[in-house]
Amino acid sequence: MRRVHISKKRFSRNRGFTLLEALLGFLILSIGMLGIASLQAISLKAGKTSVYNSVAMMKVDELFESMRANPTVLATYAGAGADNSCTGTKDCTEAELAADDVYWWKQNLKAGLPSAVTTAVTVTAPVAPSNLATVQIDVNWKERNKEAGGSIDKTYTTIANICTSIPC
Repeated sequence: MRRVHISKKRFSRNRGFTLLEALLGFLILSIGMLGIASLQAISLKAGKTSVYNSVAMMKVDELFESMRANPTVLATYAGAGADNSCTGTKDCTEAELAADDVYWWKQNLKAGLPSAVTTAVTVTAPVAPSNLATVQIDVNWKERNKEAGGSIDKTYTTIANICTSIPC
């Protein structure tokens, strides 16, 4: 059998090299973890923005459906709205129901979107011989913007045609 000799000189020169490799590996790993943390923050912000856009879209569609169910008083939907308590126990006129729809729609928007929500409903009456009215709904709100140190304006706008009498 042959014996292998390791000289002490050669072994002593490599002392501490493994510790240096470990420190460099830890440095690279920590830089990667910081990158992942910043991506997480960016995705949380983008997720919040998409939630606000979804809320605005659903609420606008909700008001369009109310208009389609009550098409004879479309101009009332462009007003400020009023809490007329049009529930299952109270009989409301079509105009009172429209004002009640607008009031509760605005309340739900304020609950689902950040502060400073403004809305605009524009109704363009149908031009004969058509029975289709054109309705545009704009929803505006402000979102917090860390980069600018303030807020940024966001808008959701939709246009729909609503039949005011049968047949269209």
